Amino acid sequence: MTSAPVTNTDETHTRSATDAAWLVGLLQAGDSFYPTGSYAHSFGLEGLVQQGVVRDRATLRDFIFLSALPALRHTDLPLAAHAWRTFGEANWPRLGELCRLSSALKTARETRAASENIGRQRAELVAGLRVHPLAQEYLRRASTENWPHSAAISAALEGRVLGAPLTAVLAGISYSTLASLLSAAMKLLRLGQNAAQSLLTEALAAMPALLTAAESTAFDDIGWFNPWLDIAAARHEIADARMFIS
Repeated sequence: MTSAPVTNTDETHTRSATDAAWLVGLLQAGDSFYPTGSYAHSFGLEGLVQQGVVRDRATLRDFIFLSALPALRHTDLPLAAHAWRTFGEANWPRLGELCRLSSALKTARETRAASENIGRQRAELVAGLRVHPLAQEYLRRASTENWPHSAAISAALEGRVLGAPLTAVLAGISYSTLASLLSAAMKLLRLGQNAAQSLLTEALAAMPALLTAAESTAFDDIGWFNPWLDIAAARHEIADARMFIS
């Protein structure tokens, strides 16, 4: 007679509770209700709409797949991955390099300012809401050593404070970035919720392969350049009227 396998229910319950703690934290951080200020930015999309480059669902899809996803793959997600590992090692000189690199890779002033403001607000939220020494030390060093803040690096910080694994942190960044862009698109274009969700679903289907590639990107390979978007962001800064800050 074969006996049933023994399951350690206490261990399973503990693991599930721990996973739930970081999971709900990431859900909170990725919600538009979370006051990072990201809702006020279109990250260059409004500039492209003003130029007539993005004007409907088809051209918005091109923007997502030719600009938003490559930027995540080559810049924001590798930066976050390296920062997540660096926070784990408490390698502060390396973290300062990552902060400076993140700012330098954003060539348009509007884009740099947007990442700076969102990154600062998110880091301050982590330090205030979680009251965690890692976040407090990061803010102290960023202030005394004049590090630029970065949305991607602050997201990695929050993931470390929550105890979230790297893949989950990168998935959270990807989802919140795409959701914010599509939310802005619904205000800028004749785009309904169903159309926005269909684009979001299609983009998210590309995430598993994209996350895997981003996790293994070497430090020297971080970076991506899109003059199409940078020019639109620069023009947006001096536009006669605009709905979004960037």
